[in-house]
Amino acid sequence: MSRSVAIITDSTAYLPQPMVERHGVVVVPLTVVLGGEALEDGTDTAARRLAQALGQKQSVTTSRPSPAEFAEAYREAARAGAGGILSLHLSSEISGTYDAALLAARESPVPVRVVDSAMIAMALGFSVLAASEVVAAGGGLDEAVAAAVKRAEATRAVFYVDTLEHLRRGGRIGTAQALFGSALSVKPLLELSGGRIEPLEKVRTASRAIARLEELAVEHAGSGPVDVAVHHLAAEERATQLAERLRGRLPGLVELHVSEVGAVLGAHTGPGLLGAIVSPR
Repeated sequence: MSRSVAIITDSTAYLPQPMVERHGVVVVPLTVVLGGEALEDGTDTAARRLAQALGQKQSVTTSRPSPAEFAEAYREAARAGAGGILSLHLSSEISGTYDAALLAARESPVPVRVVDSAMIAMALGFSVLAASEVVAAGGGLDEAVAAAVKRAEATRAVFYVDTLEHLRRGGRIGTAQALFGSALSVKPLLELSGGRIEPLEKVRTASRAIARLEELAVEHAGSGPVDVAVHHLAAEERATQLAERLRGRLPGLVELHVSEVGAVLGAHTGPGLLGAIVSPR
């Protein structure tokens, strides 16, 4: 990495590998522990093992990168010529990754700005790309931070899950637990709000929930230039169909990504996840 500002993120951005390489982004992986076996998030092996573990009801836990891992990433970026580093991560309300990056930043040989995106998945990924584009155009660290924050604040992440059980087990649903805890038969729509996973609407059937997810995505996209990601876990057909409908309804669509989430996010949502990330430019 020879650019003056290095961009570092974590594996929950779920950026396509060609984008990671093209933009020179460094990805520090989280870890998923499946039945006692620790695997790096973002790998095909972890995704495959997650499906097996969930199907067999094995213990599934996740863990943040260590401060030492971030410290090494910062040192490597400095050795490669970076004069400053933007370290941009998933919501601190969901993971301790941001805190680990902050600890490591104290020891970095070059200035590090650690930013809590308050997002996850491509809601984080689009923020990373916005910062990378600024740096590629010659912008400095402050400009890259501003671009990342602005993009994250404009982005909406709404998602559907077949069941709240996995989110309940991981303690990731916040006030949703109180609202839905006694009514797990409903099909919930959730969103990221203030960095937390919060309840949005209760819908009685999966088909109605997915239709409502589509409407919310269209409403937020508006008619201007917008990037969209459709995420899923073991629901490829649903995701592809939703993406195609959105392609036909968004006049300002610039980029549309369809991808299965990695093991860390999947461990907390379970199979059947369908998410729409809408990020106006």
